[in-house]
Amino acid sequence: MSIPTAIGPTSNFYTSQRLRLHYLDWGNPDAPPLILQHGGMDHGRSWDPVALALKDDWHVIVPELRGHGDSQWTPDGDYTMAAYVYDFAQLIHQQNLAPVTILAHSLGGNIALRYAGTYTENVNKLVAIEGLGPSPKVLAERTQKTPAERLSEWIDRKRDLSGRQPRRYPSLKEAAARMQDKNQFLTKEMADHLTRYGVNQNEDGTYSWKFDNYLRAWPPSDMPQADLDYLWGQISCPTLLMYGEESWATNPEEDGRLTKFNNAQVEMYANAGHWVHHDRFEDFVASLKRFL
Repeated sequence: MSIPTAIGPTSNFYTSQRLRLHYLDWGNPDAPPLILQHGGMDHGRSWDPVALALKDDWHVIVPELRGHGDSQWTPDGDYTMAAYVYDFAQLIHQQNLAPVTILAHSLGGNIALRYAGTYTENVNKLVAIEGLGPSPKVLAERTQKTPAERLSEWIDRKRDLSGRQPRRYPSLKEAAARMQDKNQFLTKEMADHLTRYGVNQNEDGTYSWKFDNYLRAWPPSDMPQADLDYLWGQISCPTLLMYGEESWATNPEEDGRLTKFNNAQVEMYANAGHWVHHDRFEDFVASLKRFL
């Protein structure tokens, strides 16, 4: 895996719902637009190796979600899927990117799938890495709780987070080690890269992650699953759903979710977890280029 150092993207901002949101532009504006959307508690520079591999053939745009990276945090600390989708739609609208090709991971994949099911004519092709969200089994378990229980748990969680200070690491090395603890397949080189762009240095010299701590409190309600199934069924562009065999996420071909799509295929990767694009980089890029 090659990680760029001296060569990199330009830093840009756009406004959505009164927030100043950040995106990276890898140049080549005459090429077809390709959005790379990161996942939860991540940042745009996570895509650097992929962007470097694709920038000669594509105009690569990498937005950072609200509350992530160098994008503004929401004043009320509330992060809903509807707000994320609106921000995503605004970037495409304001920068005149449609029709666009999209590669998205995890939360970013969930956002991109909802957008593609709403604005079908705006998306040429879509690759979602583990972007369907929790498995049907996990969702069924959640429905065993009453709305009051889900709401009160969210309130308690938010209240707890309001008094919690972001964790501080004495050095970049210790922050990177923490990241590697979370992903057994992550190389030291990539962990160092993710950490370098994923932290801010505090006044006392320690380091803290850039993302808003309130992201840890997932909203107590979302669009009903039947509505999500409808949006997935509306997606008309070729769609590739990528999964790692060692991930917590379940294979949609086996759990029934693939049947909700009209033009999608699943690709599984051995020796990979939730971060397929990091864990199996060379194979991932080769497959991606074939699909695109």
